[in-house]
Amino acid sequence: MAGFPEILTTSRFYVGLFLNGSQEPVDAFFQECKGFKYTQEVIDVYEVSPQPWRKAQMGRILNTKVPGNVKLSNLTLVRSLTTSQTLWRWVSALQEGEWAKQRRNGALVIYTQEAREGARFVFEGAWPTGYRISDVKAAGKDIAIEELQLVCEVFERVAPGGS
Repeated sequence: MAGFPEILTTSRFYVGLFLNGSQEPVDAFFQECKGFKYTQEVIDVYEVSPQPWRKAQMGRILNTKVPGNVKLSNLTLVRSLTTSQTLWRWVSALQEGEWAKQRRNGALVIYTQEAREGARFVFEGAWPTGYRISDVKAAGKDIAIEELQLVCEVFERVAPGGS
């Protein structure tokens, strides 16, 4: 795929972040993404039926389970620290009180090593809830890591290449 940076050496995949309204074709590439988790609460509904049961003359208790609220985990995106300021500008705008204007729709795309789309997840109403840079030492051998945590209102999987 033309225009993609050569970022893979030992990775089998990488994740691209696309934010609606951005001026850049890809806002960031990540080597790790954690938190793809969807859970739905279970609500127990108990009803008493008029049907006799065992020794009772009336009233059998019936339990029905119905779906409740959906909860999405925060997404944590991890990459080597780059010179790009795109993510930091987004975090900075939130710090300055512009959070309502900083909610973004977009997509996370998981690419194969051949730079082909393997999976696509779209999100709505996302904003950064955390940003972290790893500890660094001048004498250390580790590379600096940048970590972004996103909260999303809607997060769903769509067909690769879809929106």
